[in-house]
Amino acid sequence: MMEMTAPPSPQAPASPAAPLAALLLSNLLGGLGIASGITVGALLVSDMGGVELAGASQGLAVLGAAAAAVPLAHLAARRGRRASLGLGYAVAAAGAALIIIGASLGWLLLVLVGMAAFGFASATNLQSRYAASEVGRPSSRGLMLSVVVWATTLGSVVGPQLSPLGADIATSLRMYPLSGPYLFAAIGFVVAGLIITALYRVPLAPAQAPTPSAISGPRVGSFAALRWAMRHPVTRFAVALLVGAHAMMVAIMTMAPLFLAQRGYPLPYVGWVIALHILGMYALSPLFGWLCDQAGPVWVAIPGLTMLAVAAAYAMVNGGNILLVGASLVLLGVGWSACTIAASALLASVDVGELRVPLQGGTDALMNYAGALAALASGPLLLLLGYGGLALVAALLTLPAATLIRKAALEVARMRSLSLPR
Repeated sequence: MMEMTAPPSPQAPASPAAPLAALLLSNLLGGLGIASGITVGALLVSDMGGVELAGASQGLAVLGAAAAAVPLAHLAARRGRRASLGLGYAVAAAGAALIIIGASLGWLLLVLVGMAAFGFASATNLQSRYAASEVGRPSSRGLMLSVVVWATTLGSVVGPQLSPLGADIATSLRMYPLSGPYLFAAIGFVVAGLIITALYRVPLAPAQAPTPSAISGPRVGSFAALRWAMRHPVTRFAVALLVGAHAMMVAIMTMAPLFLAQRGYPLPYVGWVIALHILGMYALSPLFGWLCDQAGPVWVAIPGLTMLAVAAAYAMVNGGNILLVGASLVLLGVGWSACTIAASALLASVDVGELRVPLQGGTDALMNYAGALAALASGPLLLLLGYGGLALVAALLTLPAATLIRKAALEVARMRSLSLPR
């Protein structure tokens, strides 16, 4: 079973200040790098390979994040979060370098390979929220993980605004102009990895310290952990919520820059719209984390799903108006934030120690695979149905979570009633 209070996994450090600071700074820099790439990724691939391939940029980045989630989670369970987070940022930095080189040489295939490696940054930033939940008291788990998610805000908002500067720098260096923002991404990922290596030191609990027999013995896999989750109403809802909300957000957000560019809006305007969307994704994270600790994650998910529905409605009636598209993307970001924090808090509260980290990695992988499929499908859907039709199809991806929320709420109420003193 699972309960709403989780046991300690890593041994809490004497002072959480240093590891928490490392997670905050690395997420800020990781967010800057990710946002810099998101803003121009679809435009870069579309420019090199055509509109029909525009979704491949985000699709491959999300696919890379999905492929990274389980190995990074297994590495975290075996060697600790520091090793897995450092490796994730290193691979992402290499991916940004491949994109720059491929664009400069005109090799689209190399750019796409770089996009997949670039996706490791998203998997790493996502994993860091669980690292934050392991620093401090279980009663403040939601707040701790949400504060680290919030740290992404500044970098994510600044990143898109660096796109024109990145293009100018690339032009001055005789590089492909749209590859310029990936220079900032590469630098951000390298520095984030160095910060994690230097400051994030949380020792494993004695029960989790790796021993030769433990390393060579059988371990619970992510697929087994997901099968376990499907048998329990709360974790089943958490997985459906995280996967559905993320896939919807990726599908709509991926095509927004291309849609606005096709309507004649210049790159700085597009950058501001994406910046506002990313601000919505992260700025209110501490509030949602605090609400998860006070009212419970299920009750945070309800307004989150509602905001996603309203965001889809705005996108369907946008009429090519950048203000309506912007409003839709802000609501999309805020709704995604509420759903992601709520689902993450539920998954972080799993009390079966050997299942927790594999379940987190498996859920992140499933979330990113769904996002990759949504991103890859978003280009053809934009061509066939338009931006409004794309938003409608994307909104349908949250229906499974909406149908499971009642059972999850009832199960949470039942578990709380059993824990009350009699």
